[in-house]
Amino acid sequence: MAIVAIVGRPNVGKSSLFNRIVGKRKAIVDDQPGVTRDRIYGEAEHRGEMFLLVDTGGLLPEGGDPMSESIKKQVLLAVQESDLLVLVVDGKTGLTTLDREVALFLRKKDKPVIVAVNKIDDLVHENREAEGYALGFPNVIGVSAAHNRNIEELLDRIKDLIIGRGRPGPEEQPGGEISVAIVGRPNVGKSTLLNHLSGSERSLVTSVPGTTRDSVDSQVVIGGKPFRFIDTAGLRKKSRMDSDVEFYSLVRTHESIGRADVVVLLMEGTQVCTDQDKKIVGLVEDKGKGLILAVNKWDLLEKDPGLGDRISRQVREEMPFASFAPLVFISGLTGRGLHKLPEKIAMVQSNRSRWLDASKTATLVRDVLAFERMPSDPRGRPLHIRGCKQVAVNPPAFAFYVNDRDIVNRSFERTTVRKIREMADFEGTPVKVFWRSMRKGN
Repeated sequence: MAIVAIVGRPNVGKSSLFNRIVGKRKAIVDDQPGVTRDRIYGEAEHRGEMFLLVDTGGLLPEGGDPMSESIKKQVLLAVQESDLLVLVVDGKTGLTTLDREVALFLRKKDKPVIVAVNKIDDLVHENREAEGYALGFPNVIGVSAAHNRNIEELLDRIKDLIIGRGRPGPEEQPGGEISVAIVGRPNVGKSTLLNHLSGSERSLVTSVPGTTRDSVDSQVVIGGKPFRFIDTAGLRKKSRMDSDVEFYSLVRTHESIGRADVVVLLMEGTQVCTDQDKKIVGLVEDKGKGLILAVNKWDLLEKDPGLGDRISRQVREEMPFASFAPLVFISGLTGRGLHKLPEKIAMVQSNRSRWLDASKTATLVRDVLAFERMPSDPRGRPLHIRGCKQVAVNPPAFAFYVNDRDIVNRSFERTTVRKIREMADFEGTPVKVFWRSMRKGN
């Protein structure tokens, strides 16, 4: 999935353009302390092409000298981490010195740029679009984020320029290859694990968070099975103050999870179940990816024989929503437990693609859920399940045909998922259920 960054000076309408394109899609908010305003990114789609759109609002501060070192650094981050940049300028006020300085900086970089001359709200300002060509880029378009003017044309140009620039998603991988994203907090050992699995020093490994500057794919064959490992260490902050770098790391992690079949969440034995770990689990489940929880650096902790049991209890108690995921203990440095990891990954992917035949889904309704206490609506009318069938894999999804889907509550839905898991091996994969109202006799 390609990454498109919206850049420009303050008050030119970057956030309005972001909201117009992303619409009501779910956006992730970076609300770190010290940031003057939220920076957000979200998934966007146009004519079948998916991409991540980043709103860099607040990255270019008001005041100060044009293209100060701070501005250069922040624009450089957008350039480095994106496949395409949309430079937004204000069509009403016209070009400023800062607009020209940013454009000059971008022209020296090997990234495509679209100049979006915003606030072309009416015919009076239409001629201002031509001013955009003075910035030296061939792709210039006048738009109005507020009035939805020429947004489709802008998206057409974005699609044309990002085709082939995004990384392949799991459905695009060669036959049989499993795409695996290795994710986790900085300095938890992702690159060391990747190097051990791939048998190479493809990622620079030091003890300082921030030494892996981008996602790295390694294609390896282990036990006769092809794997594509994605190291999502990405850009990591080298100090707590460098929030801009950390933001793009979050974007890259989101992108890498979207590309993967199975996600390995790496946690350090001395610090498991952090807030970031929990957020990653939520994202993995939301996207329907396979999940393995891996406790790393076990070589530093194995002197305590009871520690493994204590960590297992802690993980299951603090992350009950990840109870479907297998938990493994490994050492990326010494290789302890790593021989089991590819087997677990292959097992999880097999479970993601598992189909239940009609007899099993019929049994689920007739012999399993029939003995559960059915929820009722406020008038006392109980839920009736009239049928069930599996409708998808990767992840497995089941449709239940009921008298009124509004009667279903969260508790009964959790019970249903648990019963499905008891019938078949779905370890490591989310299971989705859908409820469809159906009149009796249909």
